[in-house]
Amino acid sequence: MSISVSSPLTVDAREHGLVGDGTTNDQPAFARLVDAMGAACAADGRPRVITVPAGCYVLRDRATVWRSGVSLIGAGRGATCFVLCNPGSPTTPVPLAWFTTAQHGAGRDNHLADITFAHFEVDGSGVRTREYDPLAKGLGLQYVLRGRFSDLYVHDTAATGFGCDFLQDTVVEGVLAERCGRQDPGEKMGGAGIGIGVGGWGAVERLTVTTCTAIGNGTNGIFVELQRENWPPPRGIRITACHAEDNRFGISDWGADGLLVTSSTMIGNHEAGFDVSSQGTSGVGGRGGIVNGCVIDGNVRNGIAIGNTPGPYALRGNRVSDNGRYGYWEHNLEGGDREPAADVVLESNDIRDNALDGVRIDADLRDPAILGNRIRNNGRRAAPAASGGGAGVRCTRLSLVDENADWPPDGHRGKELTVGRQRAVVTSNTKTDLALAPARPGADTAWSDGTPAPGSSYRLPDSPAPRAGITAAAAVTGAQMNGNRVWDDQRPRTQIHGVWITSEGSWTRGRVCGNDFTGNASAATRFDTPPSGSRWRDNDE
Repeated sequence: MSISVSSPLTVDAREHGLVGDGTTNDQPAFARLVDAMGAACAADGRPRVITVPAGCYVLRDRATVWRSGVSLIGAGRGATCFVLCNPGSPTTPVPLAWFTTAQHGAGRDNHLADITFAHFEVDGSGVRTREYDPLAKGLGLQYVLRGRFSDLYVHDTAATGFGCDFLQDTVVEGVLAERCGRQDPGEKMGGAGIGIGVGGWGAVERLTVTTCTAIGNGTNGIFVELQRENWPPPRGIRITACHAEDNRFGISDWGADGLLVTSSTMIGNHEAGFDVSSQGTSGVGGRGGIVNGCVIDGNVRNGIAIGNTPGPYALRGNRVSDNGRYGYWEHNLEGGDREPAADVVLESNDIRDNALDGVRIDADLRDPAILGNRIRNNGRRAAPAASGGGAGVRCTRLSLVDENADWPPDGHRGKELTVGRQRAVVTSNTKTDLALAPARPGADTAWSDGTPAPGSSYRLPDSPAPRAGITAAAAVTGAQMNGNRVWDDQRPRTQIHGVWITSEGSWTRGRVCGNDFTGNASAATRFDTPPSGSRWRDNDE
């Protein structure tokens, strides 16, 4: 196919061989059209646009290599749908479009410029490779300059849904990614809803991700990941007004510098709502980030998990509530940076109703600031061990009911329920009902081997104690902590202490002044290791 350089800048895909009937393989015609439009743009420097009317366009067995200056515009989500499949080539990943360093020599001097992808759906449910392949994405582009990705619905891909790396002067807006990472067991590369590799353009990558939604994806809902250990973590990246739910991690910073995350919701994710760690390709955690004005609620385990970072990091004005372990957890993973994190700031957050400690410090901190937070009613996992079976016990896909039980509300939150050989995690409970987390992101059941039969025997473990508003189980040096209120107004109270320094922890230097630690279940403070060299004064206890 050839298109004259004097041809219109916008063409209709139906007029160039695409059928869109849900049966015909449109991939060959699609690839020819993209090549022709790319050649025309290269000849005269004028970007082209392919419009795709409503229809179901099957792209079978081969991916389409994208060209600079070519945009793809559909008629809307659900109207224009690209169906990806590989029945004739089960070892071949089939993204809608790809252009990568390894396959196509993409780089700073060989990039895609002035491209827009907007107003269509990508259905990846028809792609299954013999082994997990991180290239089996919905979109897989690298080195994009002046790109715009808008109003896209990407779902059921074998690997990451929107998996584009090194995006300079680019906006990703209104992307919905659901159930992506189908073939990712949860710990492989990729498998995210929206996964963006960073660092390829250098120390600054100007990227905005906004009003995007990621639900039920295998690893992260939305994450940025430094691609090489020796690259500088880039500044300039913003994630704002996004929603991440039922992913392994909600939103993650795996190697940026100064990532801004604002006005977003991270709920019902399996490991953490917000994560900073060395789990990415480069093994480098983020640093210098700011999380502000977010709701981080009801995650199966931790609300915020931060580690393997040299710091700084700031979390201000967030609601961190109803999570199944800790509200905020400072910790380090093996193999990543383990130096003390400097200048971590927790300010004006509402940290409440979490299952264990409101703030748990399991990795060393240097010069942190804990200012003006309201930390209350944590330690909700307070119910004793329980077991049962027989009459009155029944299971549904996402619950267990024991009509004879009398459990304290949410007293089993975050516990691992055992029924026969199956295990599930409790997200909340009433006197008689346990609500359970899905067995994996995107699943519609808590049970990996079928719903247990009525009357099945079950058991729940005991709850750990003590549980505190703030627990230091590592070295805290030079902390400034003032203006916090740490208390419990429940009946009965479950937050046992306001502050607990464990035998493994320490608190040296710094100032702890003007805090209110009254109203906890037991003593306001518990010092298994007494603080030393610091000023503790004018606190209400």
